[in-house]
Amino acid sequence: MDIDSVYQYLGFQAQTNDSGTSSRDNLWLYGISTFVVLWTLGWLYRDSLEVENVKEKYVFVTGCDSGFGNLLCKRLDQRGFRVIAGCLTEKGADDLNMATGPYLKTVLLDVTSTASIQKAMEYTKQEVGDNGLWGIVNNAGRSLPMGPTEWMRMEDYTSTLKVNMTGVIEMTLTFLPLIKQAQGRIVNVASVLGRVAANGGGYCISKFAVESFSDCLRRDIHYFGIKVCIIEPGFFKTAVTSLDPIERELHRLWNQLTPEVKASYGDKYLDKYIQIQRLIMNASCDSDLSKVTNCMEHALMSSYPRTRYSAGWDAKFGWIPLSYMPSCVIDIGLKLVMPRPAKSV
Repeated sequence: MDIDSVYQYLGFQAQTNDSGTSSRDNLWLYGISTFVVLWTLGWLYRDSLEVENVKEKYVFVTGCDSGFGNLLCKRLDQRGFRVIAGCLTEKGADDLNMATGPYLKTVLLDVTSTASIQKAMEYTKQEVGDNGLWGIVNNAGRSLPMGPTEWMRMEDYTSTLKVNMTGVIEMTLTFLPLIKQAQGRIVNVASVLGRVAANGGGYCISKFAVESFSDCLRRDIHYFGIKVCIIEPGFFKTAVTSLDPIERELHRLWNQLTPEVKASYGDKYLDKYIQIQRLIMNASCDSDLSKVTNCMEHALMSSYPRTRYSAGWDAKFGWIPLSYMPSCVIDIGLKLVMPRPAKSV
C-alpha cells in the first residue's frame, strides 16, 4: 500500500490549495512542528527536575581561593549543600570561611601533590561518613605560560599539565570510591580552548585532555549511577585571564630565547603579540562569573545533568560552533589575527 492509499484510508484527500501546497504536505508539516514543540517542552521539563535533600549531600570543590571555585562554594553553601572547599593558601581558606556559614569546611589542597590529595581525601572521608561524596568539582587550574610554541621549554608545559591534567585525573581517581558510594557527580572544568587550540603552551593541551578523560570516564562508570559533566567556559575575568601575569610571562619567555630565535621573530613581534592579547582579553572577557557557576550548580543539582555545558555568549556563538568547522577556517582566522614574524616565508 502506497502513502496515497494510506491517506485515502484515513480520510485525507491530497487536494491542492491556492498556494499549491497539498493537505498531505500540510499534515506532514503539522506533525513535524508538533513533534518539535512537544520534544522541546519535554526536554525543558526534564532539564528542570532537581535532586532532593541537598542538605544531606557533600560536595568537594578544588581551586576555591578565587574565581569560579570561590563563587561556587558560596552559592552551594547558600543552597544548603555541605561544601568542602580545597584552597591552595591559608588566606584563601580564611577568607572563604569568613564569607560562608558553619557547614562549609576548608582544606589546604595542592592538586599537584599526591600527599596533599590523599590528606584531603582522608579528611573528606571522615566528614561524609556513610553518605559518600555527592559531587566533586575539579575547578583548580592555571593558564600560564601561554605564547608561541617555539618559545616554550618542557618545564613550561609540565607546570600547567600537573595542575590542569594530572591534577584532575588524580583527584578523580582518589575520590572516586566516595563518589561511587553516593552515586554522585563528577564535574570537570575544561574550556572552549579544549575544543579549539588557539595558544601555544600547556593550557590548550591540558583542556583537550580534560575533555577526553571526562568522555572516557563517563562511558566507563555510568553503570554505577555516576554522572560526569564537562564545563566549557568562554573567556571570563578571573586570575587566569589577568593581563599583568600574562604579559610578565610573555616577557620571561622572550628573554629566555636565543638571539637567533629572537631575530626570526623580529624586535617588534613581542609588543604586537601583547597588543593582540590585550585586545582579545578586553573585548571578550565577561565579568559575570555566575554564568559559569550556574552551569556547575545545574550539573550538581539536576536530576538529569547535561554532558556538556557551554558558559558565556562567546562560547555558545563563537568558540563552540568554530570547533565544528574545518581546521583551515581556524588556521586562516588565527593567521589574520596574530602578528607575522619578521622572517616568515
